[in-house]
Amino acid sequence: MGMESISETPLALAAARAALDQAEAAREAVLLRHIANGVEIADRSVWIDETVRIAPGAVILPGTILRGSTVIGPGCVIGPNSLIEDSTVGEGTAVNASQVYASQLGPHNNIGPFTHVRAGTVTDYGVHLGAYVETKNANFARGNTVSHLTYIGDSDVGKYCNFGCGTVTCNYDGQAKYRTTIGDYCFIGCNTNLVAPVSVGDGAYTAAGSTVTQDVPAGALAIERGRQANVEGWAVPKMEAYIAKKQRLEAEQRQAEAAKSKEG
Repeated sequence: MGMESISETPLALAAARAALDQAEAAREAVLLRHIANGVEIADRSVWIDETVRIAPGAVILPGTILRGSTVIGPGCVIGPNSLIEDSTVGEGTAVNASQVYASQLGPHNNIGPFTHVRAGTVTDYGVHLGAYVETKNANFARGNTVSHLTYIGDSDVGKYCNFGCGTVTCNYDGQAKYRTTIGDYCFIGCNTNLVAPVSVGDGAYTAAGSTVTQDVPAGALAIERGRQANVEGWAVPKMEAYIAKKQRLEAEQRQAEAAKSKEG
């Protein structure tokens, strides 16, 4: 019996090699099809499922894996070393050394490095999710900046918010999950814990190191370093110039988008 197994080993190895060669040929055929369609693919280390769609003008860098029903828009730069599965990536978005699952990334986003975008994440125009950021079942409006070391789950975030390092939405109490709602133009200080269900009003601040367990009114400063205090109206004069600047930027972007749409 031992000799019979040994004699069968070369045949098994040959069959395995043939299967690998066939899989490699199929994989390379997919890469060549995308290259012929105007996609720039850096080298053979890229894996793209047959079901993936990529617009001309996208760049796929080494070590990238694209799976399932993924759709990559024009002008995107994906990789190096990124995994995207069953997700849509909008025009001009970069995904660097990150993983994205069952999510919708808007146009001109900047994702990574080392970002974990989990299922149900939806981003609008110009969102930045940076190093060691994790998101799950969260909606981000236009222009949000989440630069590093932050977890945002089960949340709805307004436009042009800035998240300090170490922010956590505490969405799970061991039995149920709850949502966090954050308004427009908010500044969330470093090491803020937002204990859901909780809301932060438009143009509000949270002080660094705060554990926020009560709703924060619009324009207020939430401080919880022992106990929480909401300083009514504190943020209103401070935010006026910032809001005006972002509104001008949004108007310019929308004009450019409208002009581009007419050209198309």
